[in-house]
Amino acid sequence: MVEEKYIIQHNQTLLEALKQINALQQGPLVLFAVDEEERMVGTITDGDSRRALIAGATIESLVKEVVHTSFNFIRQGEGNLVQELKRQKELHMKLVPVLDKENHIVDVINLEQYKTQLPVDAVLMAGGKGERLRPLTEKTPKPLLPVGGKAIIDHNIDRLISYGVQHISVTVNYLKEQIEEHFAQPRLGVQVQTVREPKFLGTIGSIKYVKEFYNDTVLVMNSDVFTNINYEDFFLHFKEHNAVMSVAALPYTVSVPYGIFDLDGRVIKGMIEKPTYNYYANAGIYLIKRSALDEIPSDTFFHATDLINKLIIEGKKVIRFPLNGTWIDIGNPQEYQKANELIKHLQ
Repeated sequence: MVEEKYIIQHNQTLLEALKQINALQQGPLVLFAVDEEERMVGTITDGDSRRALIAGATIESLVKEVVHTSFNFIRQGEGNLVQELKRQKELHMKLVPVLDKENHIVDVINLEQYKTQLPVDAVLMAGGKGERLRPLTEKTPKPLLPVGGKAIIDHNIDRLISYGVQHISVTVNYLKEQIEEHFAQPRLGVQVQTVREPKFLGTIGSIKYVKEFYNDTVLVMNSDVFTNINYEDFFLHFKEHNAVMSVAALPYTVSVPYGIFDLDGRVIKGMIEKPTYNYYANAGIYLIKRSALDEIPSDTFFHATDLINKLIIEGKKVIRFPLNGTWIDIGNPQEYQKANELIKHLQ
């Protein structure tokens, strides 16, 4: 979305530019100058203005006389937007204009406010009863239990929004009215849609009740996981490997404290001393091509793992994305306490 506060006509004065920059108050202190045809012609910052005055410009000088005409931008419809934004971050850019073929500004992306702008829809599953957390969940749905003073689900919603996700749905069932009321108002400028599940339909079956998707990639996750997964890396990995589905996978190590036998039937062929085995466990976070959602039957109890198996049987490409960092499945009192302790060190 183009925020007019960052746009200035190139035939305005330097004084007007300084007033407009001063009005920004917070965030990147930069303006994008456009000509009479609304085409971008340059940038001007607070520092540029001061340097221009020192060099002999006056407050009546025109913006077009002092702007930088060589500037960073992203061309609409060209290349991978997420990859381009990552490159802009590496250049330490904070505000990036997106231009059409005629150099009109069609979007301005604030990389101080958002980590990127992921072209995905997100669906969070929030219909479970949270029975292992009783009595905490007798009157409160598990997604609304507080972790560090904020509802579990809000940690996930806010993180998705920070990655530029604009279309977020939450499927609800148990104590659904509370979650619906919780998301009645927009959160950080995003209106979260709640979708009623008519009966318990597993960990992905309720997605069939989401009326509309806006992107070709859908992120599906359990609403009660506590994680700092990098969604940008997750998405780029998914696109790089051209998969139908990607499963966030948690490294899991099993160490056997004994020497074990290498057997052929009852014959001992050798000994393996205190072996360690490395596995990957399902983290309950998925990226899925929208077309693959057609494989989910309507009005049927269906888990995400059922979809994984179905796609594999059909010869579709399903990959794993290694999740390195924080991940807690808040399914029991011990894990809930662990999340509340951990959040003290993350805030």
